[in-house]
Amino acid sequence: MPDLPLPRLLAVFAHPDDESLIAGGLLARHAGSGARTAVVTATWAEGTGRAVELAEALRILGAGEPRMLGYADARVPESAPGAARLLDAPLDEVVGQLVAHIREFRPDIVVTHDAYGNLSGHPDHVHTHRVTVLAVQAAGWRRLYPEAGDAWEPSALYLATHPDSAARELGSVLSRPGRAMFSVPDAWVTTVVDVGPWVERKADAVMAHRSEVARGALPGRLAALTPGERARLLSTEWYIRQAGAEAGFGLDR
Repeated sequence: MPDLPLPRLLAVFAHPDDESLIAGGLLARHAGSGARTAVVTATWAEGTGRAVELAEALRILGAGEPRMLGYADARVPESAPGAARLLDAPLDEVVGQLVAHIREFRPDIVVTHDAYGNLSGHPDHVHTHRVTVLAVQAAGWRRLYPEAGDAWEPSALYLATHPDSAARELGSVLSRPGRAMFSVPDAWVTTVVDVGPWVERKADAVMAHRSEVARGALPGRLAALTPGERARLLSTEWYIRQAGAEAGFGLDR
């Protein structure tokens, strides 16, 4: 029996560094297996320093060249000079841009933020989740966005998340003191991925976001830890299978 083709994986996240922090182990593992792997980033523009850092992180993870929608970060207007904030851009426009990437890349699996926007609840994360859910559905409807290419329906959508039990343990490092954390009941998690064999590559990709390290954002807080502590925090990733394939479709190995 001939080998089945490896499932193509497209991750969609809000900011440069989200891909490494949230799903870096999965991306490294998937790319290392020989499968086509790519990342769409909703905010920040090409030519900015963070776009350069994103390119380096994706190189480390094996996830191709940056695919940037070019909208501004909700809290950083200079992230995309002259462009609308992601939150303010017409929804139909943003969905259409993402549909074009889905139809061009033709992923079997799409991964994005959960509906809370992960632990931080950042509004760009939440909105990227909404846009991705709409785009995954719209991409398969040929009369929607006909200018975006031939219809393509991904087989599965996975939401990167944190279960309550992990949030209690990791929250003191992954969230700033006094901020609310957004996690889900453990029973909602359908897929737990041990990325220990890829954690060094994941950590290197996180550290490639040097401006975030320097300003003391989450990559900076991780950089201050010992390698062992960092590995413990980054070695597990959690996902909710939103739709599509049965468990085991490329994520549960």
